[in-house]
Amino acid sequence: MIPLPRLQELVLDGIQQLSFPNEPAALYDPLRYILSLGGKRMRPVLTLMGCDAFGGDVNAALPAALGVEVFHNFTLMHDDIMDNAPLRRSKPTVHTKWNSNIAILSGDAMFVESCRLVMQSPDAAVRQVMDVFTKTALEVCEGQQYDMDFESMSQVSIDQYIDMIRLKTAVLLGGSLKMGAIIAGANESDANHLYDFGVNLGVAFQLQDDILDVFGDADKFGKQVGGDILSNKKTFLLLTALNTAQGSTKDSLLQWIKSSDQPQEKVIAVTEIYNSLNVRDVAEKKMNELYDVALSHLDSIPVDDANKQPLKDLAASLMVRQN
Repeated sequence: MIPLPRLQELVLDGIQQLSFPNEPAALYDPLRYILSLGGKRMRPVLTLMGCDAFGGDVNAALPAALGVEVFHNFTLMHDDIMDNAPLRRSKPTVHTKWNSNIAILSGDAMFVESCRLVMQSPDAAVRQVMDVFTKTALEVCEGQQYDMDFESMSQVSIDQYIDMIRLKTAVLLGGSLKMGAIIAGANESDANHLYDFGVNLGVAFQLQDDILDVFGDADKFGKQVGGDILSNKKTFLLLTALNTAQGSTKDSLLQWIKSSDQPQEKVIAVTEIYNSLNVRDVAEKKMNELYDVALSHLDSIPVDDANKQPLKDLAASLMVRQN
């Protein structure tokens, strides 16, 4: 098996070698800019890992992997516009550095480029790979729309929330893995098991993110703790609390949701309500259930354990972020 650092190196080299026209500069400079901001590059690495797990040539999967990364950054560029976010990876977002119209059009160009890259997959696999890619891309858009819809909905169920994060975040992990598996020649059943491994891992990872946003260590977590509480974001924790709180506890929670002028007190008070309702335990139980389901799908793939170990190691590393 190819070591993870080598796969990461292949992805980084591939990104650096991507070539775009110089003109019009306002179209292509933002594209180069957002790709230069870094990030974990986890999704393209998953494509290569999916290929490697089935004994495929990772170089044959590299164009699809790069297409996945370009697509992911396209979604970030447009998400930043919708969220009116000033920063991305501690640098000005594209719409802040240029303007929203430029960011929209440059993002559109990124999506076209992502399709062009994925189309460079081997002839025997390209139709299947494109089917997975386009289905996944559309589902990511559906997830983003549901996320925006939730902001104005008075009631959102736990199942609706889980489905939203599955679409917005997790299907791209599963799709990335499945594309690599298809390029390696995996059969449909095995490729689907790898897909389900990625999707369930992705949802578990997002639930962990919800937990760490409230209960994590800000220095280790890498962002402000309590941000979801301050923005009244409908996370698994908040939805669980709303479903289980009763009487004065629910009244207090609803009052704090309406409050915006005491941020520090709000975070402390809502966290105390979460603790009184054992919301963290409920979230961690669901997270662990999904993680176990992910591993069961990986175990169902009839390849040598050595081929699957890098994926198990990566999964374990994702689920041990400090709190």
